[in-house]
This record gives sequence, C-alpha cells and structure tokens, in this order.
Amino acid sequence: MTETKSTVLLKHHLATLKLPTIKSECESMAAQCARDNVDHLGYLHRLCERELLDRERKASDRRLKAARFPSIKTLDAFDFSVQPSLNKPMVVDLMRCEYIENRENILLVGNPGAGKTHLATALGVEACAKAKKVRFFRLSELVTQLLEAQEQKALGRMKSQIGKLDLLILDELGYVPASKKGAELLFDIISHAYERTSIVITTNLPFEQWSEVFGCERMTGAAIDRLTHRCHILEASGESYRLKDSQRRRKIERRGDGKASGALPPNPRDLPNEAIPDEAKETGVRKRSGKEDA
Repeated sequence: MTETKSTVLLKHHLATLKLPTIKSECESMAAQCARDNVDHLGYLHRLCERELLDRERKASDRRLKAARFPSIKTLDAFDFSVQPSLNKPMVVDLMRCEYIENRENILLVGNPGAGKTHLATALGVEACAKAKKVRFFRLSELVTQLLEAQEQKALGRMKSQIGKLDLLILDELGYVPASKKGAELLFDIISHAYERTSIVITTNLPFEQWSEVFGCERMTGAAIDRLTHRCHILEASGESYRLKDSQRRRKIERRGDGKASGALPPNPRDLPNEAIPDEAKETGVRKRSGKEDA
C-alpha cells in the first residue's frame, strides 16, 4: 500500500511540475536501472536526459509546423550533379546556420526548376533543428496577407510576429508583380528585417529586373541595398531538375512498353514451334493448305 501510494503521489507531483516523460517512464526506467545495477543518481540522470530529448523533439516538431513549409526537404535529397553551377561547399557551410547568428541574408538565383525552393526549405528545416524560429512564405502569399492585415487593422500584429523570427524565407520573387501598395508593404518588411532577421529569397530574376516586382526604381535599389549588404548569393544556372526528371521517367516508361520503344512483335517463322501461338499455327496451316490446294 505504501509503495502504491508513493507512486501515485510521485506521478501527481511530476504532472504538476510538467514532466510528462519522467512521469510515464519512471517505473520502467527504475526496473531497467535495477537490472543494470545503476545507482540513484544514474537513475535520475537517465530520466532527466529522456525528458530533455523528448522536449527537444517536440519543440522541433512545433517549429517545423509553425514554419509552414510546403513540404519538408533536406540537403541529403538534393542532387548537386544536376546543378553543377551551385557552390556546394558554400551550401554545406550555410547549413551550420552561422549566417543567422550574424544576421546575414541568402539569395538563391536561377532558372525555374533549378532547385532553389528545395535548398531554401532545407536551410529552413536545418534552422528549425537548431532551435531557430522560421517562417516560409511564397512572396505573393506574404503580400496578400499583408494587404489583408492592413484592411483588418492587424498589420502591426503581423509585423510584430515576423519581427520575432530568426529566419524569414521568401520564395518565388518575380513570378507575380506586386501592386503599388503591396510593394510598399513588402519593402517595409525587408527594411524592418535589416540587420535584425535573416532573409532567404529565391528568384528567377536578375537584379536589374527586380523593378518589375517593386514597380519603382528607387524602392528597388533600396531593397537590393539592404538585402545584399551582408549576403551570400547562390546561382543555379543549370537546366530544370523537374524537366530532366520528367524526361527520365518518360524514357523508363518507353523501355517498359514495347510499342512505345519501337520494338516490333517477333515473326512466328523465327520462333520454335512450341513458342508459336495456336492462332498463328492455325493460320500457317491454312496458308500452306491453300497453296497445296492451288
């Protein structure tokens, strides 16, 4: 009775202290430590370590969810052989996330399908793993949300939330030109993040064409000046990875389909008798019979 009462009280205290992993594993860990002949301090150390690891995992999951990546991408899944123009040593070094500590930016420039979004997402996922607050936006999505927040008089709150980030990822700059008001709000975000929050931008436009997005040469110049002040630029000038992958899949499909690959059906005369279909045999018999009758 005493042991049961102690166990109940212990779990109550652990729940009050918000130690759910220790609460759920204290009994099984006690039995394991008894088998391993581990002393009390070793038992406590194992429990605390398990609690910390579980908290870190849950916190990382929460950060990934809050970042709102369209899909989870990692550097291991990126094929550098498709984009040899990319500076792989620089990419690997950036995965250490020191650029975030230094409040530096990253610009990923290249053709559509070159893997820019993949790399930007991989950088964000790695930042989440290193306990950084990250948010991923398609640029058109961010501008739309800023305009809606302004209409609802919630712009200040949204800017405050963005200002608390360690890393802001803006994907697809240049695909959709922003309206005059949208461009002003976007510039305000970039200006506010300057030397406070690191920004990763993917774009298919060279700098001289950024005015198509901001609509004003002066605003464009000011935005580029802030973004490139402390910046790492990665260029992917290779062909579209999606196009190459699609072509590769089509080739595989053609190889698996005799008609698609141009292969002709075998001539029954070239086959051994047991390999000739019954219908072909009958046809051959009729033809021979016809000649003989003739």
